[in-house]
Amino acid sequence: MKTTWLASGEAVLKRAVNALEHHPRQVTALVAAMLLTAGGGAFAVASLGPDPSALPVRQVLESVQPLPLEQQAEALDAWRFSLYSAESVRPSDTAESLLARLGINDAAAAAFLRQDPLARSQVLGAPGRTITAEASDGRNLLRLKVRWAVDDRTFRRLVVERQPSGEFATRIEAAPLVASLRVGSGSIRSSLFAAVDEAGIPDAVTNQLVDIYSGEIDFHRQLRVGDRFAVVYETLEADGEPMRTGRVVSAQFVNAGRTLDAVWYQQAGQRGGYFDFAGRSLERTFLASPMEITRVTSGFKMRLHPIHNTWRAHTGVDYGAPTGAPVRSVGDGVVSFAGGQSGYGNTVEVDHGNGNSTLYAHLSRIEVRRGERVERGQRVGAVGSTGWATGPHLHFEFKERGVQKDPLEVAKRYAPATELTAQQRVQFNQVAQSMRTQLAVAATANMVASAR
Repeated sequence: MKTTWLASGEAVLKRAVNALEHHPRQVTALVAAMLLTAGGGAFAVASLGPDPSALPVRQVLESVQPLPLEQQAEALDAWRFSLYSAESVRPSDTAESLLARLGINDAAAAAFLRQDPLARSQVLGAPGRTITAEASDGRNLLRLKVRWAVDDRTFRRLVVERQPSGEFATRIEAAPLVASLRVGSGSIRSSLFAAVDEAGIPDAVTNQLVDIYSGEIDFHRQLRVGDRFAVVYETLEADGEPMRTGRVVSAQFVNAGRTLDAVWYQQAGQRGGYFDFAGRSLERTFLASPMEITRVTSGFKMRLHPIHNTWRAHTGVDYGAPTGAPVRSVGDGVVSFAGGQSGYGNTVEVDHGNGNSTLYAHLSRIEVRRGERVERGQRVGAVGSTGWATGPHLHFEFKERGVQKDPLEVAKRYAPATELTAQQRVQFNQVAQSMRTQLAVAATANMVASAR
């Protein structure tokens, strides 16, 4: 049966093809007529439908029994939710004002924060810290947390928590900080600090960049408009929230056409340092500046003395900074003098050995004692205006065998002979390749932003 049907179909198809080949006009006319007839038929059926406006309308009414309101109210009363908020502690905060900004109205919680020694010291007595709070839907405090870093590895968490009895209790927990990497980049338009501010890079990272490249770049005199930089740095987090800035892991600075790279490398149990991508050490015996954030107001040169009004050789470098700004030793050594010294006012001198010494003058505060050993970067005092000073600033001198030298030039000449062994270089190359990729991503982002 199936075979017969196929044969019949093939015969009909052959006759249709034969007719189309010999009588194309007749076949075309026949198809058109069939289509017109089908269309007319469809139109006729559609036009014979009833008018919707003439259709009868029927209204159906049914009674509906709602659920008892008492049950709904009980269900809503049983439902509980928490409100979460975060605020920074202000110097003028009271317990009530802080809780109010957190959206909490709880007299018992305010009284506890005022009376509990831990809460009073670590919350109300710690302006700048971020407070996170959990409150009930009735705006009563359930839990309050504040975190602070102890060092570069750990942080502490103070928890104030309402107990089932309704009373409050405090506890302090310790946990490790978690390091995550961030990238940043920018271009010099006016100054380095303006560029990093525009790029949203923390000041602590900027200070590290200055120290890393102090032997290659005089940031007070050699920066050019159009210089650019990229940096990969650590952010230390507590419970997923940034707590403080960590170490610069790698950096790239393009200054006057020179590309300068830096990678932090450290093996377990050994002192780490910065190297360029070729494995050459960038570490210097002396820092180029005794201050982190500052500006040079008077260099190592002849100048008109601001008090004596005579031209004299300025045998040091003056750094303008507000009173109280920290002053650090530029190298390892032993404090040889700490006290008042006529026109220099409060002064600290550090003997670095091999005939090298440094002097820090006009200090408002001295933080070391004679005979004390200090390390490179350690604080020795604070900026002031003691002695012959017209305003707060630091006068800094570097002496080689008793002769004053330009500190900015000295920092470039003294470099420790640090080299990587063949075994260290294999691991260093892997680290450097990874950092090279991340720096390229940061630099590309800066180029795209600049193009806009």
